[in-house]
Amino acid sequence: MKQPDSRIAPTRRALLQASIGAGALLVTPLAVFAAPPPGFDQWRDNFRARALAKGISDATWTRVMGRIEPDMSVFRQMQKQPEFNEQIWQYINRRVSDWRIINGREALKKHEALFARIEQDFGVERGTLLALWGVESAYGDPLVQQNHMRPVFPALAALAWNEPRRRVYWETELINALKIVDRGWSTPEEMRGSWAGAMGHTQWMPEVWLNVGMDYDKDGRVSPFGKPDDALGSSARYLLNRGKYHRGEHWGYEVNGSGSSSGSRTYAAWASAGVTRADGKPFPQPNASAQMWVPVAGGPAFLLGPNFYSVKSYNPSMNYALAICHLGDRILGAPPFIHPFPGSERALTLAEVQEVQTRLTKAGFDTGGTDGRVGNDTMKAVKDYQTKMGLLPADGYGGLKVLARLRQGG
Repeated sequence: MKQPDSRIAPTRRALLQASIGAGALLVTPLAVFAAPPPGFDQWRDNFRARALAKGISDATWTRVMGRIEPDMSVFRQMQKQPEFNEQIWQYINRRVSDWRIINGREALKKHEALFARIEQDFGVERGTLLALWGVESAYGDPLVQQNHMRPVFPALAALAWNEPRRRVYWETELINALKIVDRGWSTPEEMRGSWAGAMGHTQWMPEVWLNVGMDYDKDGRVSPFGKPDDALGSSARYLLNRGKYHRGEHWGYEVNGSGSSSGSRTYAAWASAGVTRADGKPFPQPNASAQMWVPVAGGPAFLLGPNFYSVKSYNPSMNYALAICHLGDRILGAPPFIHPFPGSERALTLAEVQEVQTRLTKAGFDTGGTDGRVGNDTMKAVKDYQTKMGLLPADGYGGLKVLARLRQGG
């Protein structure tokens, strides 16, 4: 769950850049940094009394916070949110990728019974949860955890101590994380996540772990790591309870026609006003309500139902919600958007992404692998290549133009 487009107030996922994976977890000592910066020890000593007053045991405090050093790199990470510097079509192409579609279908085959159970219990479409899982953690890939995650306690301690705008928020999340250890649900070593403290298959902040998480696999503890049952079941419950998800309704549809971006009407009313589905099919629930949204003038238009905004509650970015909803549809067999965004390129195929990665690697730009999955390493390699070759904008987007230039050599 990420920072909203405005970059002002952290939400449950809060300001995240990296995607997380669960599985193989590195056990890293928490006290691995240099001497703490001036003022931190005094803050920690003062904070101890507040934590104990919130019910944290002295043993847990000593275990987790006794020798902790703040991870000051979090303040650099706060300034990096590449998705909000992308055009919407680039944002969607990177997330609704061949790699995520193919691996999403494999994940569904592997966990068919789990998704069927979740749909029965919560009414949340499997496509939506698959897409959340794929975008947040690459379907729980342990390499993401290994390569990009960090111990959350040093990160939260730094934010709680020295992030002036939202210090109360970060202090609360640090106490929530301590409560998780106190309950025996996890260990400080296992709790690795983003710089903002989000963890597991679907990027739980500590508050969500405590208050929304459920023991869906009945193993005696609530965990976003390991088996995906707890993470996916709890995320479905989050969408239902906090996002007000409507059982049995689709998130919305790409449409032909135009209308106001504000105000809700039934699909039947929109149809009467001349708005039709772009694929020519009828609206299956004409009495359900939706709002019109045209992200970019001249681009595709959408009617958005309540379940789109349920996804948006997970991360308050319209682009994020559209990417999740579209990826879910694609995993389940739907085609790309019918109307293109102005100036857009089609998304690269899996083979083309692998070719970009292979050619960049041979040219001396390390993509961190050639599996067809675009992560931070590939984006940095693309940006460095664009800069060297004078390709503008040097935005890190490895699309058809970059591929064509790579094929030219040089």
